[in-house]
Amino acid sequence: MVKYELALVVNAKLDDDARAAVVEKAKGYVTRYGGTLTDTEEWGKKKLAYEIQKMDEGFYYFIHFDAESDAPAQIEDHIRIMDNVLRFLIVRPDEEQSAPKKEEKAENE
Repeated sequence: MVKYELALVVNAKLDDDARAAVVEKAKGYVTRYGGTLTDTEEWGKKKLAYEIQKMDEGFYYFIHFDAESDAPAQIEDHIRIMDNVLRFLIVRPDEEQSAPKKEEKAENE
């Protein structure tokens, strides 16, 4: 199992229930293709860097999950056609950036 992070930008014009339903549907795709949800972060409403579909704000969500290497492609195929998802991205978080390497620690001491 490999760790992944799904970033979703959801339409800001939706009410809370509809927005929650979009996020739950995305989580459902993760579990459908063998993924195990580990964490979900809601960053709230943020201004977009550029206008998307005549909108300049969106709600940001980050869904962390573990899955086999073929799961992200299958998940992307379904999220790509979801209504009210402005943008999405699935990445493997870089563990090297979160913790300093042993060589860097030794040099700093």
